Amino acid sequence: MSSRPRGETLRSDIGADLRRLRKLRKMTLSSIATATERSVGFWSQVERGLSEPSITDLYQATRILEIPLSRFFVNDEGPPEERGRIVRARGRRRVGNPEGGLIEELLSPDLGGKFETFRSEFTPGAEMKEPQIRQTEEAGYVITGELEIWIGGRHFHLYPGDSFRFRHESYRWRNPGEHTTVVIWVIAPPVY
Repeated sequence: MSSRPRGETLRSDIGADLRRLRKLRKMTLSSIATATERSVGFWSQVERGLSEPSITDLYQATRILEIPLSRFFVNDEGPPEERGRIVRARGRRRVGNPEGGLIEELLSPDLGGKFETFRSEFTPGAEMKEPQIRQTEEAGYVITGELEIWIGGRHFHLYPGDSFRFRHESYRWRNPGEHTTVVIWVIAPPVY
């Protein structure tokens, strides 16, 4: 197990991975910046582990680099007998940042099963403004905070202990509270 703080590990791992993949594809920082509508300075900081990309930024970069977003949820830490079975709290990979409003940690040992489980943190005021539809069945359980969720156009306000489920319906969310909201989110089949 790594002795580095979890957030520090994420920044350097994702940044180093992005740099390696970009160079393997003979792409410049400028081409990534142009395609993602972000600055060269931003992507340089990400690659050096000084900034964390939001999930949206990372998704755009993975599309340009032609790799799945799940690449950044891989966790090779821990003893061989635990790999694919156990995820230690300090070994989870985090994706996203507070500025982007959403940080997700993969709770499943990998993305090879029939579903994936995430611990999702929604910062105060964070919002998915545009509804999204995925060909999935999704369920969630609110641990802390409050979450507004629109499912199929209907609005629901959830509090700790509340849960939800939807299948092949449009959805969007918002944290209307002053504190971080934590939700355990399950998606089948895996989309990352």
